[in-house]
Amino acid sequence: MNTILISSAKLVSPHHPLDGEVVDILIEKGLVSKVSSKVELNDQKAVVIDGSGCVVSAGFFDLHANFGEPGLETKEDIVTGTRAAAAGGYTAVAVYPNTNPPLHSRSEVALVVNAAKGSAVDVHPIGAISKKREGKELAEIYDMQTVGAIAFSDGNHAVQQAGLMSRALLYSKGIDALIISFAEDDSVAGGNQMNEGEVSTYLGMKGKPNLAESLMVSRDLFLAEYNDAPIHFTCISTAESVELIKNAKKKGIRVTCDVAAHNLVFSDEEVQGFDSNYKVNPPLRTKKDIDALLQGLSDGTIDAVVSQHTPHEVEFKNVEFQIAKDGIIGLQTTLPLLVRAGLDAEAIVQKLAIAPREIVGQPVPALTSGSAANLVLFSVDEQWTFDAQSNRSKSSNSPLLCAELRGKVKAIINNGLLVENK
Repeated sequence: MNTILISSAKLVSPHHPLDGEVVDILIEKGLVSKVSSKVELNDQKAVVIDGSGCVVSAGFFDLHANFGEPGLETKEDIVTGTRAAAAGGYTAVAVYPNTNPPLHSRSEVALVVNAAKGSAVDVHPIGAISKKREGKELAEIYDMQTVGAIAFSDGNHAVQQAGLMSRALLYSKGIDALIISFAEDDSVAGGNQMNEGEVSTYLGMKGKPNLAESLMVSRDLFLAEYNDAPIHFTCISTAESVELIKNAKKKGIRVTCDVAAHNLVFSDEEVQGFDSNYKVNPPLRTKKDIDALLQGLSDGTIDAVVSQHTPHEVEFKNVEFQIAKDGIIGLQTTLPLLVRAGLDAEAIVQKLAIAPREIVGQPVPALTSGSAANLVLFSVDEQWTFDAQSNRSKSSNSPLLCAELRGKVKAIINNGLLVENK
């Protein structure tokens, strides 16, 4: 790597002595060499990045992304997925086991780890809780942990058997692993298409009630408390879930949770146009739920925000709403959505860079002299167009495609590599 100087950027790093100050950051051979109000540069070959009006922080870490590799590479492979992640400001992503075969043994986990080597974005596999993600028999959790799995989830298959989830929590506690719950009771959700409420009634569509999520959150909180084990809920979407988790934290249960960025901005009213790019799971909820989610972010009940990046080929989305697959691509649009939701730079860094790493026990990059350079430079004010030219994903299933967005990632640095967004 060449010598790099990031000049005149506001540093957001809560435990750094210069937090909140406008600084220059000098990076040499992949290491942070100097951080100060002014750095004199003698290297004529150095890359200089103007950070005026921008924020520099530890690189973002996505706790919930879906790549297709292995088996579903036509949706997204690790190369295109990490390109999209880099463009979105991420220096690390946790990839879910929604693959074919799923990440349910050491061989699939090791494949992902090895395929991602040499990238500017670290890829951390989330191993499956159960074999084939069928919810019947525990997968080899310890084996997967030894080759790089940082947590365990059945992805978009919620674990329906309480006994299996209880055993998973107990087993994971013994090896200091984290179980991630995707909360949906299938018997209540019924495979329906959107949120149950006034809009679904108006459209004549069967809806998924909030109860399908809150029942499962309640169950898994009981199981975590019973086993005295940590649990993380991903992509919560309802006011009831926020309240349940808030009370559990007060009670001392070891629980954390995240929310998908699109659930903070879009409501079920978007579905009235039957645009399948608004079809996600959990579904877009009501404005009352959005208000509760934003309040949960503000008061610390919700620890992190995720992209829930879920790419699909055009033939799975450019169809009638009822038969379209759930999910949108989100790695490049999470920052703009948080800006739209009203989060300031400090909250964005906390929810995208710091808390996600703390949840899965990964070190937070220090941005101090001598440390490995792992950072993102971004603007909360600059506007850009998310279109076919700027999209780095292999897929294009996003309601924000061709939209003018505010909040742009300028560059990331990680693993001795610089990736700039021109």
